[in-house]
Amino acid sequence: MDAINKRRSIRKYSSKEIEDEKIDKMLRAAMQAPGSRLGSEPWEFIVVKDKDTIQKLSQMSPNAKLLSGASLAIVLLANMDRVHYPLVWQQDMSAAATNLLLEASNLGLGAVWIGTAPKQDRMDYLSDLFQLGENIRPFNIISIGYPAEGLENKFLDKYDETRVHYEKY
Repeated sequence: MDAINKRRSIRKYSSKEIEDEKIDKMLRAAMQAPGSRLGSEPWEFIVVKDKDTIQKLSQMSPNAKLLSGASLAIVLLANMDRVHYPLVWQQDMSAAATNLLLEASNLGLGAVWIGTAPKQDRMDYLSDLFQLGENIRPFNIISIGYPAEGLENKFLDKYDETRVHYEKY
């Protein structure tokens, strides 16, 4: 619960590079996500450390501009050849993205989800940038870095009992 309670969207980062071991741990966490059918998890990942490519990613949309200060970006992709239920691929990808964000927080990193799907212009931008095949659909980008000074993952109680309903609405 600690990782869940402390995770925050961190949009500003220090210049410190992220260690390969931490990247591996985040990817492993993402791949542990539940999927709509065992063995047909659609996720694939592009790990981007190159500053020029990160700059190009930051031009995808106004919300992506914060990427320009990130040490790392991970692009989440759905391989449609491995999707068992075509209408729920985004749910499978969301589970993987959430696990990745939680592990980033657990490792002392800052991260934020940058939406791509279902906005076709953003999906097309990433497809063109990475020359993706027809069967590969960009889902989102996770911007990652060590939090800038004064920023941290910390508990913020978001529980709202007025949103909880028992037995009926």
